[in-house]
Amino acid sequence: MTEHIKIAYDFRFQDGTEKKFDIQINKENLLLMADRQWDLPAWTSLEYKQCSNCPLDKALHPHCPIAANLTGIVQEFRGATSKDNVDVTVVVKERAYLKSTSIKEGLSPLLGIIMTTSGCPVMEPLKPMVRYHLPFASLDETAYRTVAMYLMSQLIRERAGKKPVWGIEGLAKIFEEVKKLNKDFSHRMIEAARSDANVHALVNLNVFALMVPMAAEKMLKEMAPYFSSYLK
Repeated sequence: MTEHIKIAYDFRFQDGTEKKFDIQINKENLLLMADRQWDLPAWTSLEYKQCSNCPLDKALHPHCPIAANLTGIVQEFRGATSKDNVDVTVVVKERAYLKSTSIKEGLSPLLGIIMTTSGCPVMEPLKPMVRYHLPFASLDETAYRTVAMYLMSQLIRERAGKKPVWGIEGLAKIFEEVKKLNKDFSHRMIEAARSDANVHALVNLNVFALMVPMAAEKMLKEMAPYFSSYLK
């Protein structure tokens, strides 16, 4: 039996209420193991405010895979305000993380997991990041991890006999497409969310998408002295 990657998110609100989400991801292909127990609303239809760079065919994919998998989470946070404070606990196999933060910052990494593991071709290149999920990561941490993931992807391409694409330029192209998706998907989310918590959590993700390539370029210069032993 295939082992699944389990990631648990627990949101504890100031009024004592609690929302729990247990995410299971197939360890072999990093695809979300979806267990939908609700009818999909109209806003999940692929053609509803479809992203401009979406390559999917409605005949094969009647619903946007990201929207379909976000339905339950969006419903749970429809009455929430993005700046409300919440205690978020994230549990993975190796350890647990706890942070008191705003709902939008607590919700952003959860949305990121769903968006990258739902089978969306545009988000597919970022899917390996989920294998070692790091919630509440700073911009520098995200840039470092993303560059490391991208360089590993090119090593794997090279070992598979394909021409690697070295340099930040390749990573920047990926994020250009992700930024387009985030912008377009936010229009779909506005219709679905009925509150600002979901929308601002997505905006938070898009800020990272905008800034990661720039942060990576800056990091290459600033961290060069740390790698002096590799330059001998």
